[in-house]
Amino acid sequence: MTNRTLLLTLSVLFFSSIPCLSTELTSYTPPLSKGKPNIIYIVSDDLGYGDLGSYGQKVIQTPRLDQLAAQGMRFTDHYAGHTVCRPSRLVYLTGKHTAHTAIAGNNKHILPKGSVTVTSLLQKAGYRTAGIGKWALGANGSTGHPNLQGFDFFYGYLDQSEAHDYYPEYLYRNEKKERLPGNVNSGKRNVSSKKVTYAHTRITEEALAFIKRNKDKPFYLNLTWTIPHTNNEAGRVEKDGQEVPDYGIYKDKDWPNPEKGFAAMVTLMDTDLGKIVDLLKKLKIAKNTLVVFTSDNGPHQEGGHKMEYFNSNGDLRGFKRSLHDGGIRVPMIAWWPGTIKPGVTDHISAFWDWLPTACELAGVESPKDIDGISFVPTLLGQKDKQKQHQYLFWRWSRFRAIRIGKWKGVQTNKDLALYDLSQDIGEEKNIVTKNPDMAKKMKAIIDELE
Repeated sequence: MTNRTLLLTLSVLFFSSIPCLSTELTSYTPPLSKGKPNIIYIVSDDLGYGDLGSYGQKVIQTPRLDQLAAQGMRFTDHYAGHTVCRPSRLVYLTGKHTAHTAIAGNNKHILPKGSVTVTSLLQKAGYRTAGIGKWALGANGSTGHPNLQGFDFFYGYLDQSEAHDYYPEYLYRNEKKERLPGNVNSGKRNVSSKKVTYAHTRITEEALAFIKRNKDKPFYLNLTWTIPHTNNEAGRVEKDGQEVPDYGIYKDKDWPNPEKGFAAMVTLMDTDLGKIVDLLKKLKIAKNTLVVFTSDNGPHQEGGHKMEYFNSNGDLRGFKRSLHDGGIRVPMIAWWPGTIKPGVTDHISAFWDWLPTACELAGVESPKDIDGISFVPTLLGQKDKQKQHQYLFWRWSRFRAIRIGKWKGVQTNKDLALYDLSQDIGEEKNIVTKNPDMAKKMKAIIDELE
């Protein structure tokens, strides 16, 4: 028997033992008599699984997101596309996990002309589309510019590293630079000497303005906040990369300044999320709008901030740049008043599910060559109709990770560690020797995807 035949045999035996494996996607009629819902997809930057009160945070205050979770659906087993920024964003845009994307690290990538993305599909379906915040997949003049990738409107950072600086001299409005008043660069990359206009505030203002402009038509807003990512360069120079206008309610805490700054960033983000929800209610479009909030990867430990200070990864092992769950399992909250019933779901999902989910809500057929599965049935409380993943997969450098039901495998070089997440959410006990069949199945899948 050849190696390839052995792999195929293992795969057939394994997958035939798992129920509900179909990944066929069908077109979908939106469940509202008014037609297509507005869709707001908010991706925070380096927010950990344990950074929100609704996910167990005890110190940092996030009342608006906690309220959103109480009124909507909180996902306990949702995963980012990767453990660092750029590949994670590429995953949710394309609906493909990192075995099938062009990059699996933060190396430069420019989306080619004609790329099929969630935004290009919704744009063709008649949605007004906006990308506001951080973009990392093509600069001005390239095929990857947001306006050439399905976004009718863009405002924010085009370059990923420039997004480290919360007080840049300019941001982009579509293809034009727009000066931010008062900000002056120090001469050192991404380190400003005069800090007047806070970029996050401008990004939020533009998001609110886009919603107001498009309240009478279906819109898709991809809001990619940079909070609470650190300014890596300022952190090295000033020993504190948590750039925020003020420490707010934490100013009198007996904490190191980087921790005051981190907490203030998260609470500011929470406050601005509240502004979006309040605006939807004021415009009387909340019941026709799905809001999804998540994070692009696990929590950072940079710029003077210590991840353990607020237990940012909760009970999970690892943080940003790890393929243990602390680096890739992220909070996700879905809110849609009148449609999503309050509750908690343990449905296993990931960033590559976003494209088919958004497309199904918009009544658009998804491409056939994606890895994602729509989680619309879960949102609508139709658990019996929800299709399940055969597995989730990530690749990064010499690491691979895979999840199959309750089982999680992390491979370093060719050595696989195996964990039972139902008994060991912290991935502390490697039980690979006790479960050789599962280890073989995981290795077969990994080898097939290489």
